Parts: sequence; structure tokens; C-alpha cells
Amino acid sequence: MAGPVTAAAAFIPLNAYPHLKEVNDSKKLSEKKREALLAVMRSCGVRFGFGFASPREIDGLNILNATFTAMASAVGRLTSGLGALESNTLVMVDGPHKIRGLAFSQEAVVGGDARSLSIAAASIFAKVVRDRWMLVLDHRWPGYDFSVHKGYGTKAHMGFLNSLGPCPEHRRSFAPVRKAFESRAVTA
Repeated sequence: MAGPVTAAAAFIPLNAYPHLKEVNDSKKLSEKKREALLAVMRSCGVRFGFGFASPREIDGLNILNATFTAMASAVGRLTSGLGALESNTLVMVDGPHKIRGLAFSQEAVVGGDARSLSIAAASIFAKVVRDRWMLVLDHRWPGYDFSVHKGYGTKAHMGFLNSLGPCPEHRRSFAPVRKAFESRAVTA
């Protein structure tokens, strides 16, 4: 309900594979484990690209299109850092949809972070970067406890949203945020 949508792309060199046995779906790993695995991946030469879409972009484009924007940005940043790529480069995309307008061959992989090491690596990187950003937002917008719930719609977050109203980091196109915003506008 709050914060940017984040995406990442990963390139894993062949010599890194033996060191990445614990890399898995980021949602199945603790925050501490994700941080540790990111350090391992970086030490093995895994390369990353990162993209995000702000809450205003999410509200303007919708969450799916904002996610595609973030994904395309992540792939662009990764590929620009890798130099010339072979014509047979394949981008594996987590989920049922390919990234619109991307100039690479793509394969959409449902449940990809459990089926592809590169997707799992990218999901860990994206989650770590987003969690770190939510710590920054926690200091910028005290009272919402972003460092704990990370912007997800937990019961505690809903309580803060209802008592404080939305801050600029809330996604106003999301129904609970819109409702909190409208109820504050009526009472103001």
C-alpha cells in the first residue's frame, strides 16, 4: 500500500552457480538471510540491474504497468552494465506476462523465483533494496512504522493509515488508502 514497486534483473556468471545453493524465492527467506545471500552473490560476481516505480507512477499507470516499467528499467540497467550481449540473450520474467516493448527474447515463468536461479537472485536483490528504502521512508514519515511492515497492508499499517491518514508514499489508487484519504478529506 506504500512505497515503490521494485524490480531487479540478475546475470549469474557460470562460476558463481556452485556458491548459490541457498538462493531461493525471496519470500521464503528471512530478511537476515536475504542480506547474507546478497553479499554472497555479489562476492561471486552476480550482476544486478534495478528499477522502481514511485507511488505516483503506480497511481497513474496502474500497478501492472508500473511493474512493467520497473522491470524494463531493471533489464536496461543490467544490460547497459554488461556491455555487448549475444543475439540469443534470453530474459526470464517472473510471472505470466512478458515485458512489453523489451528488445530481447523473453520467457514468462509463473512461479519463476522458485524455478529459476536468476529470477530468485533478482527477487532477493529487489526485496533487499525495497526493504532498505522502506527504512529510509520510516525516518522520513515517522509514525507509520514502515521499517516493520514495509508498506504491506498489515493490521498495524491499516491502523496507522486510519489514524494519521495517508502520506505521499501511500498508493492512493489502492482501495484502503483511497478510503482513508477520502474519509480525512470529508472530516477536514
